[in-house]
Amino acid sequence: MKASLKWLVPALALSLPFAASAQSSDAKYCSDLSDKYEQYLNMSSKRGPQPQSLDAQAAVGRCKPGETASTIPALEKALRNAKFDLPPRT
Repeated sequence: MKASLKWLVPALALSLPFAASAQSSDAKYCSDLSDKYEQYLNMSSKRGPQPQSLDAQAAVGRCKPGETASTIPALEKALRNAKFDLPPRT
């Protein structure tokens, strides 16, 4: 048991930078999706070609505080349904 714990701490320490990197790239992608949604599909600006779901509209607001796990799929779906290409994910 002690031997496995001995390796667990260094393994976790090495994996933390990768998790932070994934979170920051998700935040950037979410922001890019949100920007594209706002530019082309936001009905409040009277430029959108069709009404969008409340999920997508709410997702734009949730993307800013960093709730990317639930936000990204809603924005991707809204953009795909409107026949827009998704921004590149880096």
